[in-house]
Amino acid sequence: MQKPDDQPDLRPEDFRNALRELDSYIDVTVEDLMHINQMAQKHAQLRAAEQLSVRDIMTRDVATVQPDTPLRDAARVLLELRISGLPVTEAGGKLVGVVTEADFLSAMGIPSHHPAHSLWHTLESMFRQQPNTQVVPEQVADIMAKQVITVSPTKSLHDAIDLMKKHHVKRLVVVDNEHKVLGIITRSNLVQVLLQKIL
Repeated sequence: MQKPDDQPDLRPEDFRNALRELDSYIDVTVEDLMHINQMAQKHAQLRAAEQLSVRDIMTRDVATVQPDTPLRDAARVLLELRISGLPVTEAGGKLVGVVTEADFLSAMGIPSHHPAHSLWHTLESMFRQQPNTQVVPEQVADIMAKQVITVSPTKSLHDAIDLMKKHHVKRLVVVDNEHKVLGIITRSNLVQVLLQKIL
C-alpha cells in the first residue's frame, strides 16, 4: 500500500499529459522534461542533504591522543586505523589540538606534498629504526596544531562544507559547548552522504 506522502514514479505519459494541459506552446520534448526533472530532483536531494545536522553524519567513535603521547604511539594509531589526523585531548576529553600526517612528515623534514613519499611508508620506516630525537620531536605536543577548526553538532552539513572551504581543511572536530570532543567529520563523510542522496 502506498503511503500518502510517497510520490509515484513519473513516466513519459505523465509528461505528455502535462504538456497537453499547457495553454501555450513550449519548445521542449518529453525527453527534455524528463531530463530536467531528474536534474531538479538531484538538486532537491542535495539541498535536503545539506540540511542534515553534523550530529547525523559525524564519526562518533574517534581515536584521540594526549599531548604527552609519544610520537611513535600516535604514529602507530594513524597507521593501524589508516586515518590522516587525530584530535589531541586533555584528561576529560577537552580538545587542545590536532596532529596530522602532514605534521609528522614536516617534523621529519619531509614535505607533506612530496609525491614520492607515502605516509604509510614513512610511518613504517619509523618503526624499523630508532627515531633520531635531534630531528624528530618526542611528544605529540611538540608538533600538534593548537588552532583547530571545530564545529557544533547542531550545525548543518552545509555549514560544515563552508567551514572546510573557508579554512582549507580536510576534517572538522565536533565539540560541545565545553570544547569536549564528540566526534569528527571528514571530507569522506560528506562525500558518502551526498552520494547516497543522489545515486
